[in-house]
Formats: sequence, structure tokens, C-alpha cells
Amino acid sequence: MPPLDQELIVVGKVLSAHGVRGELKVYSFTEPPANLLDYPNWILRDSRRHLEVTLSDSRQQGKNLLVFLDGIDDRDQAQQLAHLEICVRRSELPKLDDGEYYWHQLEGLKVIEQNGRLLGRIERMLSTGANDVMRVLPCEGSLDQRERLLPYTDGCVRRVDLGAGEMQVEWDADF
Repeated sequence: MPPLDQELIVVGKVLSAHGVRGELKVYSFTEPPANLLDYPNWILRDSRRHLEVTLSDSRQQGKNLLVFLDGIDDRDQAQQLAHLEICVRRSELPKLDDGEYYWHQLEGLKVIEQNGRLLGRIERMLSTGANDVMRVLPCEGSLDQRERLLPYTDGCVRRVDLGAGEMQVEWDADF
């Protein structure tokens, strides 16, 4: 079995305590934000600890969510959870249709342009509003040492092969 951190996907962050009854203000990385509430069991973590918790109640407040967790009954307990990442196990994520991918599946893939030249690896996926963007950093064997931002669109992405760990793109290497 892989170490716990390899099984986890970060889906949000605890921002702060809210009020005096143990409520937490959280920021969701899911789209839409309320999808975070589809996961009743969370693992809160930082570099020192992992804490398994269960969601007991929630409501939306602007762009954030306000939640109660079982066993967290006052502001002091809630404040101890501030700034922790909210994670779920990969196995809890819904299955996707063919040709659809979670960002964590794309991050780390080698990016190869249409002429077979290696541009680098996807270091991170970014949401820009118009479309998602891949931040591609150079790696061993890369064409050059340039950082590139490539659109994650049908016009750019030609093929994704998770098994081979690579993505083929239609992209001018000089751009």
C-alpha cells in the first residue's frame, strides 16, 4: 500500500475559525466550490500531522464554505485547524469519461511537441478563466531550458498517454 500522502488529493484549505461554536471557514479548490461537500470524510494535513475528520454540517458564504466537523465544538478547537490542507483519497474521486483527466493525473507528464521534441514536464495546471493552462518546466532531455505556458485545449493537446507518462501537443517550440 502506498504511503498516505501519495493516496491523497488536496481539494481545499481551512482558512480560519468562524464564530464561537467550532465552525470553520474553508476554501474549496473544486469546481463548483460546493462539490467539496460531496466528500463527507476529509483528511486535514500539514507537514506534521494528518487528522481524519467527518463533515457534519455546511453552508456557503460568498466564495467560501462554512462547515462544522464532528467533535469540533468551540472556537479554540477550530482555530487549531486553520491553514491545514483538506484532502480526500484518490479512490473517492468520481470516475471520469474517456478523454477526461484530473489535474493531478496530468501534472508530471512529459510534454512532447508534434515533431517529437521534448518540451519539458507539466509542473502545474492553472485555471485562468478562459481555459486551463499547463505550466511546463524543462527537464532532463528537454529541447531547451525555457518555461512554457500552454493552453489545455483541444487545439493544443493531441494525445494523453497516462501509461507512458506523456502528452503530445501541437505547439511551436519557438513560441
